[in-house]
Formats: sequence, structure tokens, C-alpha cells
Amino acid sequence: MKKCTLLAALLISVSTLFTGCGAASDTASAGEVVVYNWGEYIDPDAITQFEEETGIKVIYDEFETNEIMYPKIEAGASAYDVVCPSDYMIQKMIENDLLAEIDFEKIPNAKTNIGAQYYEQAKEFDPKNQYAIPYCWGTVGILYNKTMVDEPIDSWSVLWDEKYKDNILMQDSVRDAFMVALKLKGYSMNSTNPAELEEAKNALIEQKPLVQAYVIDQVRDKMIGNEAAIGVIYSGEAIYTQRENPDLEYVIPKEGTNVWLDCWVIPKNAPNMENAQKFLDFMCRDDIALKNFEYITYSTPNDAARELIEDEEIRNSRIAFPTLSDYENLETFHYLGEEGDALYNEVWKEVKSN
Repeated sequence: MKKCTLLAALLISVSTLFTGCGAASDTASAGEVVVYNWGEYIDPDAITQFEEETGIKVIYDEFETNEIMYPKIEAGASAYDVVCPSDYMIQKMIENDLLAEIDFEKIPNAKTNIGAQYYEQAKEFDPKNQYAIPYCWGTVGILYNKTMVDEPIDSWSVLWDEKYKDNILMQDSVRDAFMVALKLKGYSMNSTNPAELEEAKNALIEQKPLVQAYVIDQVRDKMIGNEAAIGVIYSGEAIYTQRENPDLEYVIPKEGTNVWLDCWVIPKNAPNMENAQKFLDFMCRDDIALKNFEYITYSTPNDAARELIEDEEIRNSRIAFPTLSDYENLETFHYLGEEGDALYNEVWKEVKSN
């Protein structure tokens, strides 16, 4: 899932295509499509091209987290046509009847270009593939500096190695941090077992003296700048960091990890359903999916677009396009309900306060 918005303010200021957060109007004309997406998660040229080809004006709004996005969709005060949530949040939206079913006959590129394995992965949160079209995907793993780490890295356990004290970066996110600890202990990252969460909590508390910082966006910048030896990072960010610093290496730990999916969905109260379908079909075109992949560096589930990648090293990259069957214990985050959320928030508070 997209975490950083480093250029979002600039993109908004230089383009009349974009409006500020909260800018979606309560009603939209038939010549518009209102899109709600993560920051820096689409190539602005793709928006321009869509408008030029269709004559449909794009009203574009951004969010920073799924948790900021969800209440706006639930309240229905702002009528969005297309939204891009993450896996577990899509599950929550489905359970609360907030999404319209996708009419794939009107979005043919979603049927022909998106790889079957990604729809299969999406069944973890959209069991019948009725509500979501995969847009970006990736893994969470360990990024390490080969000049600062003198051993092969293949396990989450390196994040507890005392010789890397003050050189470890952890994600400042309850689910991501607990995913690492739960996987290390051999448990599901969707566990709601109090005993397992207690064990994971204690492991994170034990690790705290070794951690330089709990960060999100800064993992990328700190690792590029040789300010840390090891960091937990999203695979899309890892691709970018390696371009900037060739001493960096990314691995998926042997204990397993999170395979995440961000998908396009259509809210039930979308005022411009036909335009939403046109927008999604456009986004699923191979050339447009390629454009977006090259801009944001997060892996595309669009198999047709992948075939168009000219750089063979990127097209066959084990970071961008790992063969998931080569790994064990891969999971997608599930929505755990209010009780599950409360349980995780409570143990996370204990981690941060110790």
C-alpha cells in the first residue's frame, strides 16, 4: 500500500487536474469522474490523457491512510466515483455494504489484462471477485545495506541482532510491526489470539532498544543516505532505493510476509457510474498501466503492461515481480473487526509506551 506523498503537494499545485483533499463535491456533473486515491499514486500524464481522450473531467482527491479514507466513504457526504483502498479495508467496505459490484463487461481491460493470480489473491478479501480490480501490489521485506551488513540476510530475526543496535528501522504501523513479530514467532499476521499477540508484543518491546527509529516515509530516505543498516520496507520503495543506492538489497524473509493489494473500487453512491467504468477501463489498459508503473515503481498486476517493460532486468525483477510460489507463509491482511482492531491498538500502545 502506498505510504509516501513526497511530491503530492507539488503535483497538486502545478496541475489544474487535481483538487485538494476534501475537494470532492456533493454532486458531480455527467462530464466528471471523482477519484479518491493515495498521494503520488498515479502518473499525472495518465489523467491528462484520459481527459483528452474522453472529454471527461477528472476531479482528483488524495488520502494518506485507509483509516482517513474510510469514514468519508462511510458518511457518504462526498460522492466519489472511484476509490483505491487496500485489501483489508476493502473487506471492511464490503462487509458494511459500501461498494457497488463491478460490471466487468463494461471494463473489458480488467478481464483481459489483469493476471489471474492477482484476482486469486484478492479472494482473501473479495471472495467472489465482485468488488475490486487490482491496481498495485507488492510485498513487505527487509532492505539492508551490503556495506554495513556482512552476512546473508534471510530472516526477520536480524532485526533483533544486537550488533545492529541503532541501525534498525521499523515501520511505525501497528499491523506492519506486529506482522514482523508474529511471523518471526511462526504465527499468522492476522492472529487475534491474545497469547500470540502478547508474545509478539513482548518481542517488540525487547527489540525497542535496538531500533534507531519507527518511521514510514523516512525508511526510504534513510536507507538511501546510509543512515541505517537495515529497514522494514515495501517492495515498491525498495525498487526506488536500489536505483538511488546500489549497495541496498531487498529480501523476503523465510518466515513469510505480507503480500498486499491496492484495488480500484466503486462506492455504492457513485454519481457517475458510467464515467467510473470508463476511467477504470482506461486504467487497466496496458500502456496506461505501464505508465503508472514507471511513475510510482509499485508492481503492476497488469500482465499485458509487464510485457511492455523494455528493461529486461526490471521486467524479470524478483523484487517487482517475485514468484510467490517460491515463498512460504505469505498472507494478505484481513479486516479483524472492531474487537480485533481494539486488541491490536491496545498491545501497540504498550509497545510504544515501554
